[in-house]
Amino acid sequence: MGAIREEQGFVYVGGKRLRRGFTTGSCAAAASKAAVQMLLSGSRVEYVDLVTPKGIPIHVPVEDISVSPYSVSCAVRKDGGDDADDTNGALVYAKVSRKASEGIDIDGGVGVGRVTRRGLDQPVGNAAINRVPRSMIKEAVEDVCGTYGHTRGISVEISVPEGERIAERTFNSRLGIVGGISILGTSGIVEPMSETALLGSIKAEMKVFMAPGRRYLLTVPGNYGKDFLASYPDLEGQQPVECSNFIGDFLDMAVELGAEGVLLVGNLGKLVKLAGGIMNTHSRNADSRMEILASNAVMAGADAETARRVMGCVSTDDALEVLSEKGLVGPTMDVLIPKMEFHMNHRVKGALKVAAITFSSEFGVLGETPSARELLKKIEAGE
Repeated sequence: MGAIREEQGFVYVGGKRLRRGFTTGSCAAAASKAAVQMLLSGSRVEYVDLVTPKGIPIHVPVEDISVSPYSVSCAVRKDGGDDADDTNGALVYAKVSRKASEGIDIDGGVGVGRVTRRGLDQPVGNAAINRVPRSMIKEAVEDVCGTYGHTRGISVEISVPEGERIAERTFNSRLGIVGGISILGTSGIVEPMSETALLGSIKAEMKVFMAPGRRYLLTVPGNYGKDFLASYPDLEGQQPVECSNFIGDFLDMAVELGAEGVLLVGNLGKLVKLAGGIMNTHSRNADSRMEILASNAVMAGADAETARRVMGCVSTDDALEVLSEKGLVGPTMDVLIPKMEFHMNHRVKGALKVAAITFSSEFGVLGETPSARELLKKIEAGE
């Protein structure tokens, strides 16, 4: 396995020292860098260094090197740190070769999925190598080409021999990615997410927030919610406590800490699950977004064909486009959103007031539960 420099290789979550890892995107970029260096220099590379988009450098061994007169192939082994997932330990290969024309071509080989549906990071037909990993690969290859004065192009093929088997344990086929895994990562680094430690960290933040006497909590699942708050007039400037995927646990802790109200603000992609009673919204626990949207659309007047189209969507924004064509976004939200409050109330059993506001990056504010206005006023007043 590779290494991250000692002072940056660990993070403390809930008082526990957890080891960071690196993404499949970092593996692909590092393998590409090593392979093109061997191709252009003619010298063997045993280790490769890469600075991730997060600014954290990694130093990783290069494995299974294969050299021919026209190409070089090598691999970097995925290391998920203390947040190991299904891809942990898998070899991510890069095969590079010269090409006559300029530019860097990046494609997927064995074990890298291919996109078959709209709404994903890559267009239909592309290898499921997401935008940031593609940029990392391109930058790494360009840097080496510059060092060796190579002015013509390079072809890069990323493969993961175990990818098709690993993908069977993911939602890829349902999302419309077939034939293997996705090459992912926006920061290049895997941040450890020990559930116990993370819940402890969330609870500690709640305590700090409530320490000055505040009784009403504003929470968001993640960055989408934070970005939305900055543009929402009634919430601009308010500091939320992030609940991550743990909506149910957050409500439990709010009750335990004596809060009097919780206002949840989140993208429909997360909160639609809440309307089905799913209180941990991580995709590995449940992904029934389209089932919930389609059934509520039918209750709002959608016909069978519209419901079928919703069920075929990959993202909630795509599903909203289908509903928009039929004038059913508002009616569907009118049916769906009260169910969010119902399940939140069921969780807290009347121990505090709960409310939710949901939005879409494409359609803006979609609606709010009946108690949202009341809790907004309490939060604005600093209560």
